Amino acid sequence: MLADKDRIFTNLYGYQSWNLAAARARGDWDNTKALLEKGRDAIIEEIKASGLRGRGGAGFPTGLKWSFMPKESPKGPDGNPRPSFLVINADESEPGSCKDREIIRHDPHKLIEGALVAGFAMGARAAYIYIRGEYIREAETLFSAVAEAYDAGLIGRNACGSGYDFDVFVHRGAGAYICGEETAMIESLEGKKGQPRLKPPFPAGAGLYGCPTTVNNVESIAVSPTILRRGAGWFTSFGRENNHGTKLFQISGHVNTPCVVEEAMSIPFRELIEKHAGGIRGGWDNLLAVIPGGSSVPLVPGHMCPDMPMDFDGCKEQGSGLGTAAVIVMDKSTDIVRAIARLSYFYKHESCGQCTPCREGTGWMWRVMERLREGDADVSEIDMLQQVTKQVEGHTICALGDAAAWPIQGLIRHFRSELERRIAERSGAMQEAAE
Repeated sequence: MLADKDRIFTNLYGYQSWNLAAARARGDWDNTKALLEKGRDAIIEEIKASGLRGRGGAGFPTGLKWSFMPKESPKGPDGNPRPSFLVINADESEPGSCKDREIIRHDPHKLIEGALVAGFAMGARAAYIYIRGEYIREAETLFSAVAEAYDAGLIGRNACGSGYDFDVFVHRGAGAYICGEETAMIESLEGKKGQPRLKPPFPAGAGLYGCPTTVNNVESIAVSPTILRRGAGWFTSFGRENNHGTKLFQISGHVNTPCVVEEAMSIPFRELIEKHAGGIRGGWDNLLAVIPGGSSVPLVPGHMCPDMPMDFDGCKEQGSGLGTAAVIVMDKSTDIVRAIARLSYFYKHESCGQCTPCREGTGWMWRVMERLREGDADVSEIDMLQQVTKQVEGHTICALGDAAAWPIQGLIRHFRSELERRIAERSGAMQEAAE
């Protein structure tokens, strides 16, 4: 179990104030100038050595991502050097995910200091924090925290007395799930319709306003100053190889005490639930299935869960993914087919409609799921649905097509017998009625 002294987010539950004075008392903004004096290359190397992987879902190595930014500012068409930007993804629209909200609500200065450190390491001129439109109080807190940091000279001209100029802008979204995809977020920031761009060019080459840009998740950025202060060796002491560090887990559904908790990576699922979420409602025998990483990853049946290490590789070995570590627990009172049909509706609703497989496929998959929920289908349609998910998966500009296909694939893989039972029951009832 993670010791309190090793927690990065020490005000996760808001027992203390979020403001600058309280944040400084907790160790934020402690001689940030010295962190910047390490130099750009040293900061990036330290983050690489820490093994920090992106906390937004994909798990891409953060230090490696930062190193993709150009060392020298590229020249624009007018011959002048182009600025670089850091974009921070606080859109958090994944069903089940709520960790970034807690960081912004109770520990916003960790994020702002992280933005300065990360921005400096990449040579960025400014950071844009794109916050979800529904996070109204959180956005108010973030605006106030940014104003405090400016007033204290921590950001802006000569940030922290380092001689480096760095601005932070907060941009509110309008509630579109698709804007959580990095290039759709960039389009939205530019004032356009939030639709993903074709890649290449990747954002590190041509991102916001055509300038080099890195897009990172709130948690990935917020932990970076602590890693630099305590050292990469401290961070790698948690978790298995290639899955290092601490992580915010968001546990919801049929547990006795749902919560957001910071815990060491690779903690076994049973230990995580017992220690922090009060165990499964009705006991472990009542566990039906778990979605370990937010609604876009396939479910894992209850009997495969207890010893599953909660990290990127552990979830992958069970045919799922850690995603944002939004753990959705379902007990045996759950209508599992209805639950997945509801997720199918969500992805149909949130598709931006740019790619034909996603625009047409998400609606088609949802309609078949609704009929399967009623048992109003033929057994052969289960395989047809599986085939369509494979035609959608991997054939779209962004990963929304995959996110819509994977929950259905998980259902068919593990609960096919339930789908067949419903079809048999309904056809039997229809037969009886006819007779």
